Amino acid sequence: MPERNTVTWNTMITGYFKSGGVEKAKRVFQEMPVKDVKSWSSMVAGFMGSGKWEEGLMVFREMMVKEVFRPDEVMLGSVFSGCACMGSLGLLAGKSSHGFVAKNGWELNVELGTVLIDMYAKCGLLKSAVRVFERMSARNVMSWSAMICGLAQHGCGEEALLMFKKMKGSGVRPNEITFTGILSACTHSGLVEEGLKNYEEMIEHYRLEPRIQHYGCIVDLLGKAGRLEEAYGIVKTMKLEPNVIVWSSLLVACRLHKQFDIGERVIEQVLKVVKPERDGGVYGLVSDLYASSGKWDYALRVREMMVSQNVKKVRGSSVVRS
Repeated sequence: MPERNTVTWNTMITGYFKSGGVEKAKRVFQEMPVKDVKSWSSMVAGFMGSGKWEEGLMVFREMMVKEVFRPDEVMLGSVFSGCACMGSLGLLAGKSSHGFVAKNGWELNVELGTVLIDMYAKCGLLKSAVRVFERMSARNVMSWSAMICGLAQHGCGEEALLMFKKMKGSGVRPNEITFTGILSACTHSGLVEEGLKNYEEMIEHYRLEPRIQHYGCIVDLLGKAGRLEEAYGIVKTMKLEPNVIVWSSLLVACRLHKQFDIGERVIEQVLKVVKPERDGGVYGLVSDLYASSGKWDYALRVREMMVSQNVKKVRGSSVVRS
């Protein structure tokens, strides 16, 4: 191009990030003769969308320290989303950014309020998420869904169901994400009948096609309640291919309730679809189920196969915030 303006430079930054060219986007940003708030916002959003949350926060902090521009709502939305993905590691940045919003008297609109609810809930501060929700002057389906999912994550099943009732009472139509939160809440709290009722309502009343996460929740719900035949029946009639999470839920439930007959039927299906190099944890569950049923030869055979194929289970991890 014989002439380039800020808009064309910003477009290149966004384009590179969307195509995975993170380093190229950084180089374009560094070479820009003139940057505007959109340039900085594109960099923050690009890093956050690429999973490079710390780099996104570094760009945001640089802009704030240099006082180049005041952040706009789009940029802060990206910051809050990145902090939510980082969990407690991004909480300090998220809280300080929220402080900026409050200090400048910005209204908690639907977009900002929703990402704040999501951030606080994922960082373990449920009360802060509820306060943000209550202060919002307007809410849409995403705001309600974020709050319901947050309550579900914290095991507050009854509260999530009450929030769902209020949502429907306010005239907001639930979507697939809402029902993911509701079914998850019922699963965590052992509310079997409520979960089945809402699952049926999702399909029959709202005409929503179940997604893999809905199937996963309902299978987990029935499995934990010991209703293994029903859970297995759901899996066999699924319109989607069961994923490793669905199969794992069934295997865990079979071992928990010592339903080894169903367990062996599940194993037969599992070994046809899971990949050793990708789903090592499932093979561990298969071995444990065989061991629990007293079939040590089978358990040993699975373990030997895991060693020969270099199958590795993903290590668990946890964070304790002081």
